Amino acid sequence: MSMKSFFLNIIFIFFSLVSFSQENQSSNFWSNVRFGGGIGLNFGDGFFSGTLAPQAIYDFNPYFSAGLGLNGSYSSQRNVFKSTILGGSVIALTNPFPEIQVSAELEQVNVNTDFDSQFSSNTRDNFWATALFLGVGYRTGNVTFGVRYDVLYDEDESIYADPWLPFVRFWF
Repeated sequence: MSMKSFFLNIIFIFFSLVSFSQENQSSNFWSNVRFGGGIGLNFGDGFFSGTLAPQAIYDFNPYFSAGLGLNGSYSSQRNVFKSTILGGSVIALTNPFPEIQVSAELEQVNVNTDFDSQFSSNTRDNFWATALFLGVGYRTGNVTFGVRYDVLYDEDESIYADPWLPFVRFWF
């Protein structure tokens, strides 16, 4: 099974579980949905990077939530490269205590990079990258601060510089 079909199966299972859960509950679906995500900008001398990563989660109960996210990123370095990253993720959150959040997130992205031919013999690179993050954070209100670790990290294959990544999550 390819990663793309695996990812699509995960999305289908998630929506099936949410649908089944709603048939057995009298509460309104949208009252249990929260939205959040991330936005990022980075620029300097000839460099630009922008990211937009919205997410939505469904609160099954006070202890468990699951959801989906999208990820879009564009980076360029003048006369060196241009790169677009597009993909999505499936996330599960559990709160064993109100202040502690434990997470697992499977991310699948497509990376498409065009290099300036004077810096590389390969002028184009297109590949899929997968990450599986396990994280823990401190939660206060709608904000969680924490760190996550990519258990699939490979120094030669990953799009991230390090397997350890800090995070800040906002949910509304």
